[in-house]
This record gives sequence, C-alpha cells and structure tokens, in this order.
Amino acid sequence: MGGLTWRPMTEADLDGVVAVAAGAFPDHPEDRACFANRLALHPAGCKVLADARGGVAGYLVAYPWRADDAPALNTLLPGLPEAPEAYYLHDLALTPTARGGGHAAAGVDLAVQAARDAGLSTVTLTAVNGAAPFWVRQGFAPPSQPGLAAKLAGYGADAVYMIRTV
Repeated sequence: MGGLTWRPMTEADLDGVVAVAAGAFPDHPEDRACFANRLALHPAGCKVLADARGGVAGYLVAYPWRADDAPALNTLLPGLPEAPEAYYLHDLALTPTARGGGHAAAGVDLAVQAARDAGLSTVTLTAVNGAAPFWVRQGFAPPSQPGLAAKLAGYGADAVYMIRTV
C-alpha cells in the first residue's frame, strides 16, 4: 500500500481511527469519545497514517503520563498530569494492508520524538495481542518491577507493560 504518510490527526479522522482500532483490537474496544478525549488533551501525540485521499490506514495516540501506570482502557481522562514522568504510547495500529512497509516503526519514531519534545526521557506502553516481540524490536523492554499485573488486568492476560529510554 503505497502513498501512506503520517500526519496530525484531526477530528474528521476519528471515525477512521475507530474503524482501524476495531480491526486491530477487537478484544479491547474503545469508544470514539476516548479517541476524541486524547486528541483534545494532547494533539501533538495523535497522528494518522493517511493515504492520498485522506483515508485512515493507521493511527498513533500518545501523551505525557505517569511512570509505571497504564490508564484504564476505554475511559475518558479528566486531564494530563501536571508533572508527567513518561510519554505513554496508548495505541499504535495499522490496517492489515498498511503493515510491512515500515510504517509502524515510523510511528514509534514519532512517539519517541514527541517524548523528547516534551522533555521526557522514557516512552511507556502496554503491549497486547502478543505484540511484545514487535515492541522489543523497537527498543522497549518490560521493567523489573513487580506489582503492575493488577493495573493491567483490563488489558488481557498477555498484557506486558514496557519501557523505552529515549
């Protein structure tokens, strides 16, 4: 699938984002309001992988957050921390036809750069659906901290909290 480029997400992209999310994370659904909430709170961390016609083939949602914490799925955030400790990569998803062209790695690079721009030295995420090996290839690793399992319960049995220093 050629001609795809990462660009800032807009409100007009949200239906496409929801459609990509539904295909990528069928066991972890999130409402359109959740994506709109993240876009409103931190537009700099919200990107879409768009085709030449503007169709959404992927998306990235990331924002400043607390270290060693994963926000509950499908919940609206009242705000972002006043003193964030990490940059949380909430979601990175591509349609099946957009995979394999290096677009996911480029999306990770966007999140890493946004973390640097925000003055944060780590990017964190919760890997689901067996994606931990992909994240390891992108420089992420699970922390050696016990006690995160309870926070990840809503993400599924295979969820792994991971960190990358930038």
